[in-house]
Amino acid sequence: MGEETAGGGVSYEKVGAEYFDKRGLKRYAGVFSLWALGVGAVISGQFSGWNLGMGVGGWGGMLVATLIITVMYLGLTFSIAEMAAAQPHTGGAYSFARAAMGPWGGFITGLCENVEYVLTAAVVCFFIGSYLGGIFETPAWVQPLYWIGSYVIFVGLNAGGVAMSFRFTVFITLLALACLAVFWVSALPHADFLKYAMNVGPGGTELKDGHGPFLPAGVGGALAQLPFAVWLFLAIEQLPLAAEESHTPARDLPKGIILGMLTLIVSALLVLWLNSAISPGTFALSKSGEPILEGFRTIYGGGLAKVLAAVAVAGLIASFHAIIFAYGRQIYSLSRAGYFPRALSVTHGVRKTPDVALLTGSAAGLAVMLAVWFILGAEKGAAVIGGTLLNMAVFGAMLSYVAQGVSFILLRKKFPLMERPYKSRFGLTGAGLTVVISLVTIFYQLKDPIYRTGVIGVAIWFAVGVAYFALFGRKKLVLSPEEAFAISGGKATYETH
Repeated sequence: MGEETAGGGVSYEKVGAEYFDKRGLKRYAGVFSLWALGVGAVISGQFSGWNLGMGVGGWGGMLVATLIITVMYLGLTFSIAEMAAAQPHTGGAYSFARAAMGPWGGFITGLCENVEYVLTAAVVCFFIGSYLGGIFETPAWVQPLYWIGSYVIFVGLNAGGVAMSFRFTVFITLLALACLAVFWVSALPHADFLKYAMNVGPGGTELKDGHGPFLPAGVGGALAQLPFAVWLFLAIEQLPLAAEESHTPARDLPKGIILGMLTLIVSALLVLWLNSAISPGTFALSKSGEPILEGFRTIYGGGLAKVLAAVAVAGLIASFHAIIFAYGRQIYSLSRAGYFPRALSVTHGVRKTPDVALLTGSAAGLAVMLAVWFILGAEKGAAVIGGTLLNMAVFGAMLSYVAQGVSFILLRKKFPLMERPYKSRFGLTGAGLTVVISLVTIFYQLKDPIYRTGVIGVAIWFAVGVAYFALFGRKKLVLSPEEAFAISGGKATYETH
């Protein structure tokens, strides 16, 4: 083995073919599987979380925030559709930033997505435990057992092979959408929009008869809801991570990403409208951890609450399973290129799944949850997991969106002749809006003291990652497909070794 020095203070260690033979993936996914992966990763956010800012800003504020965030995600998804088709490698956002901004830009972007996916999965797992605790009426001390069991089951499904993983993804995503569809149809006859959706007044007061103002807290109240609206679409951007497991990524990734985004827009607007337009209404809904279940209770009464809660878990499971897939591939890609320890990218000899990366990411997320729970106790621990860790995940996501928007703009300018099998309909304008709206969302996150605590957590995560890369990783990079593509100026082969 030898070494080659490259720009950015990094050096590449030459490896033989056996290195990549131990790190191979299998191709399986088509457009439908990719669509299910994207929608499944997001869908839990439409079951809970999006509603928590409406108590002050009202339904109108949430609608404005949702429309702004929709613009951001449209700009993002069309941008990554173009970049993923041109660079169909497992690295996703890291790949794009590496080609546009060099090894440090790629690594920092990879860290942003790493904290997003590992902690989002942990938070969704926490919500699964909360639902199961309510269904089976178990004491608080059982919660960690639900978390451990959930990780064991769904890491096992992800490690069982790409075919098994995608088949389950399709099944659970369709089940979650079916649950939402039943809710929409059931809610329509009970909807009284002006009475229930518009029942928040100035100062966050409840208006018993509704008919309140559209923006009870003004435009500022609407913008303050941007971080909550993110939950309606968070994690759709993970789809490029499936590039090397897609049959024809240059064709299928853009279709899967865009179809997934359009599905989520329709679903989000229906949830926002119908969930708020029935009793108990926007004011009460803003304090609920289970808004869809609140709606089902209104429609069918309390007797079916447990059955409906069990059905609602499907949405959480869909996201949990899909995000485990995401951080498995994300860790695998950074490890294969040498940014993370190389041992993390070794795949199973037969199934060709990134088992070590899956186990490592899962162990990290579970360890954080258990540490918080046992150090702070059940009550405070639950608040931190459901609040601070969630905020850390959203903050990491916003930073990665800024990086991906900037990457798109730089790639258009640096490599205008690069082959682009798909071109974004929104071009530089869409990428620019993604960057601007992401920065505005970060600003409103920082105004919230709870979010600021999450920022400190992300800073610690980054400090550890950057220290490792500066001391070790940057000296032993590997010419993986992402790295070869970046160094060759966008002319490397798309095939893995």
